[in-house]
Amino acid sequence: MRKQLFGLTAGVAAVLAFVGVASAQERVVNVYNWSDYIDSSILEDFTKETGIKVVYDVFDSNEILETKLLAGGSGYDVVVPTGPFLARQIQAGVFQKLDKSKLPNLSNMWPAISERLAKYDPGNEYAVNYMWGTTGIGYNVDKVKAALGDVPIDSFDVVFKPENAEKLKSCGINILDAPDETFAIAMNYIGKDPDSKETADIEAGGDVYMKVRPFVRTFNSSAYIDELANGDACITIGWSGDVLQAKSRAEEAKNGVNINYVIPKEGTYMWFDNLAIPADAKNVEEAHAFINYLMKPEVIAKASNYVQYANGNLASQKFLDKEVLDNASVYPTEETTKKLFTISPYGPRESRVLNRLWTSIKTGS
Repeated sequence: MRKQLFGLTAGVAAVLAFVGVASAQERVVNVYNWSDYIDSSILEDFTKETGIKVVYDVFDSNEILETKLLAGGSGYDVVVPTGPFLARQIQAGVFQKLDKSKLPNLSNMWPAISERLAKYDPGNEYAVNYMWGTTGIGYNVDKVKAALGDVPIDSFDVVFKPENAEKLKSCGINILDAPDETFAIAMNYIGKDPDSKETADIEAGGDVYMKVRPFVRTFNSSAYIDELANGDACITIGWSGDVLQAKSRAEEAKNGVNINYVIPKEGTYMWFDNLAIPADAKNVEEAHAFINYLMKPEVIAKASNYVQYANGNLASQKFLDKEVLDNASVYPTEETTKKLFTISPYGPRESRVLNRLWTSIKTGS
């Protein structure tokens, strides 16, 4: 009888152990974020603190993310769409509302950034800001000077004027593969409303790129970081933090490549990348835990210090490296901020116009 009891107890223990293992295996969060956009030690620390494993995949364009989300069954629990895409996807029912009772670290957020984000997510019901920044000009100081002489690098003229682009052709021009914002920048440059959805205005923005297309080497949104850092490209329309990452990589490599980033005097696009939970997410508790963890001031500061982007967490600023917080390319001055603009989502008709023109520009046809 004691043997039977022992056997039964051992059997129960084995079952409980199996259940425990199964439960541990179920503690997972599937994250889909932009490439080169987090310090990997943050993911490791999150797992150590919570026991939740992070399965982390990356993308390099909003269009790729949107295609997966609209198709349904993406398999992700946390994704990071940019403002206009977030707004369109909320309307399409792609996301679930956040359970703010599970996000106590919301108290750390920056009201000024949350208010701007509310343009895309009224009431901040579906998303929390991860990072924000600008789209400007990143360039190799020495190569651009060799090509253009003493032309000041303070305007989109450096890329959009064909006579300048032609001189830069041999050292490598890259344009972000992000048509919604690149068209807005071009429209703003020629004096149009950057948020215009009129076909004529969109086409006018496209003409800016068509005129310099013969001199553009690449259109990409991730590879250009290493291309700049290695000296394989000399100028890009790029995201602020990406260019600063390229600068850091070049400095670490001690390869003599000197990279700089400027917000052009015409003003430029101010974007917001945001944490959201798909409506069909399988691990909702874990998704909230992950978002809440990233809203810890010291955690998101670590991310900003690594990627050199501003974040939407005001309490984090006391943990930021001085060279990040005091860098006007990361946290623009009030005067510069007044020149920054945001854009609303493109509707289906405007998206077709935009995508047709962008395909034509990229293929040079």
